[in-house]
This record gives sequence, structure tokens and C-alpha cells, in this order.
Amino acid sequence: MSAILAITRAGPLLTVQDAGRFGHLADGISASGPMDAMAYQLAGALAGADHAGLEITMAGMALKLQSGRCRIGLAGGLFVARHNEHILDWPGSVVLETGDELTITPGAAGNYGYLRFDGELGLPPVMGSRATSSRARLGGLSGRPLQVGDVLELHGASGAAPGPVALPEPQDGPIRFVWGLHADLFATEIRQRFASTPFGISRRLDRMGVRLDEPAGVFADATSLSLVSDAIVPGDIQILGDGTPIVLMRDHQPTGGYPRIGTIITADLDRFAQLRPESTVEFAPVSVDHAHQLLRNRQP
Repeated sequence: MSAILAITRAGPLLTVQDAGRFGHLADGISASGPMDAMAYQLAGALAGADHAGLEITMAGMALKLQSGRCRIGLAGGLFVARHNEHILDWPGSVVLETGDELTITPGAAGNYGYLRFDGELGLPPVMGSRATSSRARLGGLSGRPLQVGDVLELHGASGAAPGPVALPEPQDGPIRFVWGLHADLFATEIRQRFASTPFGISRRLDRMGVRLDEPAGVFADATSLSLVSDAIVPGDIQILGDGTPIVLMRDHQPTGGYPRIGTIITADLDRFAQLRPESTVEFAPVSVDHAHQLLRNRQP
């Protein structure tokens, strides 16, 4: 069964995302994929299928189901979702019928929300993925964010109810990281201050990176280091030539020539992505073995 939905309101960077486009970093193409991978998975479980979905930013979105029937799953951040005039549970799930409207607006916390479907979006995979990379203009709908008036088709949607879904326990505390390849280029005192000083989340953030404010001036005396560029990964904490720390995210550039003092562990990168501008973040170092253990224990 097919369903047709129309985007009636689109905040900036409303994009189609799937698990990501892996294996192309050598070609200069990052994996992209959801900024909060666990929330993306939860929305998929609530929809009852493992298909590509939509990533929603703080500006929200709205859509109308023009024809057909489908089940949707919602998760990520704290947003407010309305099915016609009824407020839905968040995270949650609901069946949309022909003519139904869905509106999602920002709530109390978080930067990213996910809307997934029990049908496959009628968009061709590009290099093995439907994930939108706006920088490379790949995937999604013509490689760009969705706009008002865009129409998407779902194939195979049925509205069937999924099985029970366990909701993850909320987490808090410092964002954990492992010391990076270039940590030894920083004096011991600077490394100690980095791991004991609160930083601020700047308003300069996007899918490529998150700049940090540092009122304590931890890296104020940092000198510009000339490094040979090499491959970088999501979560790398790079110190720019003017001493600004920036955390590289899902649409990061393929290589970097600034020193990286550490890398946020995979188990905490989703939580970091949801920190809003002007909030405070603290970092705590862990060993690589501990990072692996935390990842293995992470709730699906």
C-alpha cells in the first residue's frame, strides 16, 4: 500500500536520514546519518519498521497525509507533536489516515527529533544510502533539505502496530571522551583544565560541527600548529588556530589539519548533539576499553 504526504511547514535542515552512507570517507564524503542515532533507532522501533525517516530541527515541521494510511514513530529531544488537534506522547507512535495533519514544534530540550514511517520513502538510494548530505548534495530529495510543497511517497505502509518497545533511561553527567591523537601536543596543565572546566555550547552549530564557548580561556594561549591533514571522525574535538574548540559532527569534513585533543565516545555523542546553544557542557576522560564497554551496554 502506498501513502502520499506533503510537507506543509519545514524548519531549516529538515532532512531525510537513514543509518548513514559508510565507506566513502576516502572519496571525501562523510557518512551523514542521524545526529542522535539512538533516538533515530527508537523512532524506527515505534513505527515498526527500519526505513529511512526525517530529522527535525528545533524549528519543527508539519505535514499532511494526502492519501493512504501509515504508522509513524516519534523520538529525540523533547518536542511537541500534534495529530490534528490532539497532543501525542513523545516519544510515541500513531496511525495517520488520509487527510490527517501532523505538527511538530520544539519543546523543553534537545535540538533534533525523528519522524519515521512503517513504509519506505520513494527516494532512490545514492551510494547505498538515502541520507541527505547537504554539503555533498547527495541523498534525500535532490540532496537538499525538505521544503514546503515537497511531496513524499511511502511504499509498503500498513499502519500495523509494532511489538512492545522499551524506552531508554535518560542519562546525564559529563560528556565522556578519550584522549586524542594530538593530546600530547598540549601541555599537561591545559589537558587538566580541559577535563575540569565547563564549556558553553555556542550558537554556531550545525550538522558539520559544534563550536564551544570557553569563558575560562583554556586554550587562549594555544599556538597555531601546522599539522599534516589526516582523517577525522565524528566526535573529534579540534582546537582551531585561534583556540576555539569545535566538536565535529555527522557531516564533518573528511580530513582536518588542526590538533584534536580528544574524541567524544560514541555512547555519548548523541547526548552531546542534543545540547542546546548556551547550555553548559563538561568533559570527562575515559579509557578506550571503558568507552567500548559503555557502547556495548548502551540501550537500543
